[in-house]
Amino acid sequence: MGMTRRDFMRGGVALGGLVAVSQLPAFADDPSLFSERGRWERLSIGYQHINAGASKPFTILHISDTHLTAVYPHESEWTRKFMERRSKTFGGRQEEALRDSLTWAKEHVDYVIHTGDLIDAQSEANFDLVKKYYGMGGSMMFGSLGNHEFLHGQGKKDQCDAEKAVSLPRLKEAYPFDLSIASTVVNGVNFVTLDNVYNTVTAHQASRFEEEIKKGLPVILCMHCPIDTPHINRAANRYWKRKDLKVVEDVSRWTERKRDATTADFIAYLRAQPLLKGILCGHLHFDVQDRFSPTAMEYLVGGNFLFHGQEITFS
Repeated sequence: MGMTRRDFMRGGVALGGLVAVSQLPAFADDPSLFSERGRWERLSIGYQHINAGASKPFTILHISDTHLTAVYPHESEWTRKFMERRSKTFGGRQEEALRDSLTWAKEHVDYVIHTGDLIDAQSEANFDLVKKYYGMGGSMMFGSLGNHEFLHGQGKKDQCDAEKAVSLPRLKEAYPFDLSIASTVVNGVNFVTLDNVYNTVTAHQASRFEEEIKKGLPVILCMHCPIDTPHINRAANRYWKRKDLKVVEDVSRWTERKRDATTADFIAYLRAQPLLKGILCGHLHFDVQDRFSPTAMEYLVGGNFLFHGQEITFS
């Protein structure tokens, strides 16, 4: 029997997964951007379909990389200056883009998932927005962390567990789900959210994922950083390094980066896992998809700060 929305919302925050859009608040639409266009034309929504073996079809809005840059006047000088600079980087309309996306979702889809970098760095104001939009008090959605969630007031971005340890206490207070790995079943499809913000997974996460596979349900893996594939790597090099890649005869030369043994074994396990039906991620700020395994495509969604999102229908 499929999970009802009432049952889902009763257990979703504790277990992890998506949040039903029936719980989303109503946001007023700001007409100041493209005021002469249609209500939703400023949103850039892609459309995908995943045949996951659902007991009943449903839809989600997948968004990522909103990069909220809110800050209060009393916060540290570093935080205020950083947020001012980064707000210019992302256009200053990030929360507006998020509100628009959620308002659209309330009218068009069943669930919403956000795959990280909801905030651009830690600040009191940003954490208040996390609580506002992420379901404390019955609000937004669910998802996974991004690398920018771990950027704290010292300005460090060292990719190590020690830096995570500094950031985690505040994140655990703000985000209403297991930050390491969590799951929720929707209409017979198991959505597993995973923290892979440094392109690594731990032995604990790998073991927990195997326990999810033992449930025998089709799995959609949701995480911030994509797993390298030839076409995703080519797109990343073209977008970020701005190389002249108009013609690439053999994309197979875009190979995977070196990984630790645990992560490498986990990726090999994923590629051979027939229950894996799709991977949803962000991080790179553009839309692209590529074949990951015989049974799963990998779907990257563009930056939500640019009003991007993708609707995915599951059947």
